[in-house]
Amino acid sequence: MPDQFRIESLLSARLFLSPQLVEDRIFFLSDMSGRISLYAMDRGGSVPEPLLPPHIALQNPALIHGGYPFYVFPRLGKVLVMIDRDGDENYQPTFIPLEGGLPEPLFNDRFRSQQVICSRCDRERNLAVFQVDPRTDPHHRTYLVDLERLELTDLGTSLYGNWVMGANADYSRIVLGDSYTAGDHVLYLWERGGGARRLLYGTPLEEREKRERVPLNSIHSCHFTPDDRGLLFVTSLFDDRYGLGYFPLDTPEQIRPVQVIGTVHEGVGELEHLEHLQGDRYLLLYNIDGCSYAYEGRFDEAALRFEVDRVLCGTGELRDGVLQSLYYEKASGDYVLAFSTATSPAQIYTIEGGAERVVQHTRERILGIPQHLLSPGEDASFTSHDGLRVSARLYLPSEALGFQGPRPVIFYIHGGPQSQERPDFTWFSMPLIQFFTLNGFAVFVPNVRGSTGYGLDYMKRVDHDWGGQDRLDHVAAFEHLRRDPRLDMERVGVMGRSYGGYMTLMLVSMHPELWKAACDMFGPYNMFTFLERIPETWKTYFYLAIGDPEKDRDLLVERSPSTHLHRLACPLLVIQGRNDPRVREGESRDLVEALRAQGKEVEYIVLENEGHDVIKFENKVRIYNEIVRFFARHLEP
Repeated sequence: MPDQFRIESLLSARLFLSPQLVEDRIFFLSDMSGRISLYAMDRGGSVPEPLLPPHIALQNPALIHGGYPFYVFPRLGKVLVMIDRDGDENYQPTFIPLEGGLPEPLFNDRFRSQQVICSRCDRERNLAVFQVDPRTDPHHRTYLVDLERLELTDLGTSLYGNWVMGANADYSRIVLGDSYTAGDHVLYLWERGGGARRLLYGTPLEEREKRERVPLNSIHSCHFTPDDRGLLFVTSLFDDRYGLGYFPLDTPEQIRPVQVIGTVHEGVGELEHLEHLQGDRYLLLYNIDGCSYAYEGRFDEAALRFEVDRVLCGTGELRDGVLQSLYYEKASGDYVLAFSTATSPAQIYTIEGGAERVVQHTRERILGIPQHLLSPGEDASFTSHDGLRVSARLYLPSEALGFQGPRPVIFYIHGGPQSQERPDFTWFSMPLIQFFTLNGFAVFVPNVRGSTGYGLDYMKRVDHDWGGQDRLDHVAAFEHLRRDPRLDMERVGVMGRSYGGYMTLMLVSMHPELWKAACDMFGPYNMFTFLERIPETWKTYFYLAIGDPEKDRDLLVERSPSTHLHRLACPLLVIQGRNDPRVREGESRDLVEALRAQGKEVEYIVLENEGHDVIKFENKVRIYNEIVRFFARHLEP
């Protein structure tokens, strides 16, 4: 490995995540101390001030699905902070003063060893919504909490989530949603003083006829219109790549599409999110070819039309990258955001003056590596075995590095599977991809069927088919890349995290002739033990999306890497977090022990203070180096 490039250079660019703007202060997450913590600085620039003691490590906000890692409540003089223990994801709500301090639990031990997600906050009313996953019981419970009085209002329980999809101005009406699998949603209405939730839209699972096909609606991001006349939301009912929908609250069966005009993006992608700003103004977020676009506009309820009049992100300096977060401050009408690209680390920006001025507040950069040596990537989309177009990117070493001849290739497979690899420097993969290219590797990053970002139909193709057509997409990609003279397809490795680790294991066991080395990071090994070890609340979803261990036994045997790994023919590196609640350490240990008993070449690394990610600086340095050294030994770039 060339000594002139160190992973510490790529990691010298610190993370700046999830900023919130409160008058003249910006609160944000950063790993300046080597672990993610909470900081604040003056708007316009100042030395960031730590708000938590240095021994506390916060979670990567990308793993807190649908939740806030923190939220500032200036009227209370406090910050709500969600804290787990070294990646166990059992988040507990705590308060610290605005100026920082020791976290104080909100509810003492009431939710100890349970996962509490803060899914909604109201700064003016000092309210928060908490979704509680008890871990040992399959029912999710939802609470509306008065943070000033610490009074909890029980919004009910469900096997299928009971997620808060929207609320009216005074929280007397709340839309709750159950989700069976991706896109299969049913809405309920909770009303203060009205008892249990009542059905609002959709057909509950228990009321469906056997094999009844119910149209997938994907309804989310719900907002009550003035006087609670109707509900505006994102849906897939009228566009597979999502659009806006509306129904009158008293006649929800009269659901209709909302026309969106004035967007400027081109390409393949989808509408991700709708957020209410003030009055009749809303924010739209799109993902187009993996890049973020954000628009502000006005909703005309009478005409059922949304007219964009401001482009916030996707053009100018905020283009060709990913919004990690975008926060709107009602008092000023300004935004604060975190934005990164494939070659530029996350920066904090504000958008001020009615979206007229973009102000950069941080100047993070990669030390010791000139920008022109990094790889921006190129489109590498291909047609799969059955004619399906699959989006992908190929990252090649810069010509200025001087590497000669065809390059060995790393297949990097994202997790999920209903996720997407994007040009996002805040995520684990992008510094690793750049480190690979700096060391002479080409990196192929496919978003095969099942990925998000390409519409509901594309995403749903992986349901009940893990390790099937998605696996064959990777094989088709391999054959496609053989035609590229810049690549040496006799020296190919494969790696992935979570579902990507699972797919890595399936590929090296069912197509052993293709690979010279492989790295599995916390991927499921045996579908039966994986499903047995996950939290009880997860089993309801996974039994529907992957398979039921009793009803679908034959399928799960066929789709378990453990069934096929006796065919493994290349060295394997396995990496696992000790505290991982999603793929437990025992899953990876079973894999390693079984393969070693067969005489296979396996290296095993367990990170004692990590979960389903690698967050802490010293662990990142170790793991990035171990991965690249491992592939360098076996692929010889």
